Amino acid sequence: MAHPTSSGKSNDLSKDCKEASSLVVCFGEMLIDFVPTVGGVSLAEAPAFKKAPGGAPANVAVGISRLGGSSAFIGKVGADEFGYMLADILKQNNVETSGMRFDSNARTALAFVTLRADGEREFLFFRNPSADMLLQESELDKNLLKQARIFHYGSISLIDEPCKSAHLAAMRIAKNSGCILSYDPNLRLALWPSADAARKGIMDVWDEADVIKISEDEITFLTGGDDPYDDNVVLDKLFHPNLKLLIVTEGSQGCRYYTKAFKGRVSGVKVKPVDTTGAGDAFVSGILYCVASDQTIFQDEQRLRKSLYFANVCGALTVTERGAIPALPTKEAILQFLLEAAVI
Repeated sequence: MAHPTSSGKSNDLSKDCKEASSLVVCFGEMLIDFVPTVGGVSLAEAPAFKKAPGGAPANVAVGISRLGGSSAFIGKVGADEFGYMLADILKQNNVETSGMRFDSNARTALAFVTLRADGEREFLFFRNPSADMLLQESELDKNLLKQARIFHYGSISLIDEPCKSAHLAAMRIAKNSGCILSYDPNLRLALWPSADAARKGIMDVWDEADVIKISEDEITFLTGGDDPYDDNVVLDKLFHPNLKLLIVTEGSQGCRYYTKAFKGRVSGVKVKPVDTTGAGDAFVSGILYCVASDQTIFQDEQRLRKSLYFANVCGALTVTERGAIPALPTKEAILQFLLEAAVI
C-alpha cells in the first residue's frame, strides 16, 4: 500500500507523533452500550444484548492512553454497579479518573444500539435523567482542567442542565489556562428536543474551539443541506477566525483538513471492516495524541499530514475488531501496521 502523505516513510510517524507528556482532559458522557449478540437486526428483533462501555469522550480518553499519551476523564456516572464498572475500565486503561463524580440519585446512562441490515444505526437511550446530565459546575475538578494541554468535548453534554452550565464553565477554565479546545460535535439527534435545537446548541460554542472534527453528515445537517464535499461551503460556513484546524472525516476514504494557511486531503487506509463503532473516536485520539506533543503541526503541513495519516490508521485498526474501547489500538499495533504497509 502506498503511503499517501506528502513525504517521508511510514514509520517516521513514530518520531513525529512521539510519546506525549501533555495531558488531554476529555469531558462529557460515559455510559453502557447494549449491543445485539447478532448483527443486522433491529432492536426489537435482537435475541439478546451484550454490554459494552460507551460514550465518545471516554473512548477518546482511553484511545490516547493506549497510544502512550496522558489523558483524564471528567464526567458523572451513577453510584451503581455500571458506574463503578466504567470507572474501573478507565483506571485499567491508565486514564486519570479524579474528575469523575458518582450520583446516588441517578443511574448510569444506558444506550441500546444496533446496526440494522439496511446499514442504518438504531439508538434507544435511557436518560431520564441519567447521571451524566446532572454534573454540576461546583463538582468540576478545576485543578485538573488547569493542568490540561488539550480540553476535548462533544455536544451531548450541552443538551441538558445542569451539565450544560458545567460544560461551559469547564471550557472557560480551560481556555483561561491556555488550553487548546478540541470539539467533536458527535451529533445524536434523538437526544435533542428538535433538529433546530441541535443545530443551535452545537453552533453556539462553535467559535470557541481551536480544533474541530466533523463528519460529512454533520456538515449537511449544520449547513441545512449544503454539499459536504464543497470546500467553499466548509470555509464560508464552518471555518472561523480562531480555528487552528478543522477536520472533515470521510470514513474509510480518509479525511480533509483546513487551516488558515492550507487545506488538503489525506487518503484512508484499506482494512476489512468488522465493526465501525468507535472509529471516529479512535481517529480523534490519534490526532489529539499528536497535537498534545507537537503544536507545530498547525503551521507545518507535512507534519500535519503525517499526524492525520497516523489518526487514519488509528480509526482503521479500530474497525477490524468488535466494540469501541476493546478495539482501540496501541502504539505498538500502529507501528506494526505502518512497518507492514511500508514493505508492501
